[in-house]
Amino acid sequence: MPLPFLTADRAFDTADDVALPYDDRDRWRRPYRPGPWRVGAAALLLLLASFVLFAAVIIAATAAVASAGTVFAIALLVVAGALRLLRMGVWVSARGLRQVAFVSTRTASWDQVVNVRTVQQPVRWLGLPRTVQGQALLLSRRGRAAESVPPLLTSHNADFLGRDQLAFDRAADTVEAWAAEYGRS
Repeated sequence: MPLPFLTADRAFDTADDVALPYDDRDRWRRPYRPGPWRVGAAALLLLLASFVLFAAVIIAATAAVASAGTVFAIALLVVAGALRLLRMGVWVSARGLRQVAFVSTRTASWDQVVNVRTVQQPVRWLGLPRTVQGQALLLSRRGRAAESVPPLLTSHNADFLGRDQLAFDRAADTVEAWAAEYGRS
């Protein structure tokens, strides 16, 4: 008896990324799944947080409670960092487009969006200073210079590095479709 939910032969990047017709389009949604690098880094941070929490319990049992509270606060910061890392990316809704970075969030309403396009250009590899040739999804906004806005998505960021090129193409096409549907040109 085959168990398809336990096998690796089913297609993971199929049409299940398409929004269901009853989904609320006013909710913020990420039009793609987090990539393996982002999920792996968050998992390692959560593993580190579990060790720090265990150390806080040991310190609370053997030493001063104040020092255990400090270590517990550090563990909570690590957990919050892991959750924020998983939240990073591009989010869309009927209200606009939101780019969530680790410490900041930029939101553009669809009225401000001139166009969203995919270009071939040098992109940063995993956000590091090293650049490689790849694709980037660029946002042009009214009243802003195109050079001042970083790319929304790149083919070599933590969401698409190590995945099939079709994953980036599908995500970029989805964001462009949202811009074409809700944006005013």
